[in-house]
Amino acid sequence: MSKVEEFEELRPLLFSVAYRILGSVGEAEDAVQETWLRFDGTATRPTSTKAYLSTTVTRIAIDVLRSARVRREQYVGPWFPEPLLNDPYEDPARAMELADSVSMAALLLLERLSPLERAVFVLREVFGFGFDEVAAAVGRTEAACRQLLVRARRHMQDGRPRFEAVSTERDELASRFFDALREGDVASLQDLLAADVSMAGDGGGKAPQLARAVVGADSVARLLASVFPWMARIDVSIEPHEINGQPGAIFRDREGGVVNVMVLDVFDGRIRTIRSVINPDKLGHVGPVADAWALDRELRRARRRPN
Repeated sequence: MSKVEEFEELRPLLFSVAYRILGSVGEAEDAVQETWLRFDGTATRPTSTKAYLSTTVTRIAIDVLRSARVRREQYVGPWFPEPLLNDPYEDPARAMELADSVSMAALLLLERLSPLERAVFVLREVFGFGFDEVAAAVGRTEAACRQLLVRARRHMQDGRPRFEAVSTERDELASRFFDALREGDVASLQDLLAADVSMAGDGGGKAPQLARAVVGADSVARLLASVFPWMARIDVSIEPHEINGQPGAIFRDREGGVVNVMVLDVFDGRIRTIRSVINPDKLGHVGPVADAWALDRELRRARRRPN
């Protein structure tokens, strides 16, 4: 195969590794592109193209993550990963690990790890790389990588997400949730939410967002029911879509612009967490982005008008 063909064959893997390390679609795509430039610029062909490219993208992603940590510490409000509509990499032998690791809950847990711990965990636990391959990718000895993995597992263990195994039941619950949301049906929403459900939004100071997380089935249901029927009146539509391997939806304005992306964590037959990404910087890859501030003003005017 030519260099281009080899690279394109491995591109889904490279993106999936980079996204799990970075939690950003744009930064992952940039890391993959930089990997191509370095590969294209090599005078000789590596013995293993997969090993070379995996090492290159991992090291680029680690460097980017180290600088991104500073920005995230200064971030306005809760920070959520950029929503991922489709994971391009598929491996039936590791389907469960891949699905668990791409969820927002798992990516937020990975934020607890150091960049090296995160890279080792992703390569070894998610993609099943051998310790020799992991060591080469992160520039550490195999023994050091084993220690990094032990620490990473310890940090991840208590909060490791576990979701509904039966996707049809999970998706049916999500469908009922979005129907109740459209109708503003408080009782139906309460019935679908866990008692300790939490809801939070990521606007990054660049879009309207909740001042703090809302907790509890009654509080969350009443807040949702007080807002979303009015959004429907100003022609905001709900487009159900799998997001980061979990049920969710894309909200669009009357021109089709993306308002926000909502993701649901489902466990034991109830919705446990609702996350909404509304920061326009994180939505460009989903489609043209709506003006959330203008939409918020229109929503407020609609609610003030007499019926």
